[in-house]
Amino acid sequence: MPTAPSTRENFKLGLQLPTDPRWVNLVEMDLGEILTDHAYCEQKAALSCISIIQGYPEKHDVVRELAPIVTEEWGHFRQVIAEMDKRGLTFGRQRKDEYVNALLKFQRGGGSKEQRLIERLLTMALIEARSCERFRLLSLEIAEEELRDFYHKFMVSEAGHYRMFLKLAKSHGDPDEVTARWHEYLDAEKEILASIEVRGDRIH
Repeated sequence: MPTAPSTRENFKLGLQLPTDPRWVNLVEMDLGEILTDHAYCEQKAALSCISIIQGYPEKHDVVRELAPIVTEEWGHFRQVIAEMDKRGLTFGRQRKDEYVNALLKFQRGGGSKEQRLIERLLTMALIEARSCERFRLLSLEIAEEELRDFYHKFMVSEAGHYRMFLKLAKSHGDPDEVTARWHEYLDAEKEILASIEVRGDRIH
């Protein structure tokens, strides 16, 4: 199991902007909303991995790395649904994800198939990094102790996924060029986050 990231330097995820401190307070106003969004995030993470596997079956390292993530992310989806059931909460409808949609727009179009794979992996790494940061906040600051433990486990998992996606991206291109592009993603993510309303019903 991957170890939890350091709490220093935004636990070395490279994120350029910390989450607004009001976010956890907003989350606590309606746990059903944040749990619903969390469930959909886990579901979409599994589907994203499946999509890459289907699009790049010849990339044996990618298939080997992503196959277990599919199982893990779907297991997370089931865990969140079970937590909602335990609390008597209703699973709501999927909502528009402004954050992810903005990151997708930042992806470079065209290019080689290999370059498009790198763009997708960097996007996924960044989503996992931000999720890790958010789950850490919940694990430390949400009032209910049971939910702190619940989200600590997700934090650790997302940290491992972030590292894996970034490592894969660097293995499929020039490492220096991929690192430079990663920093461009980090800069763009800062602007995206700053432009989005702080809402307690969204993981991102």
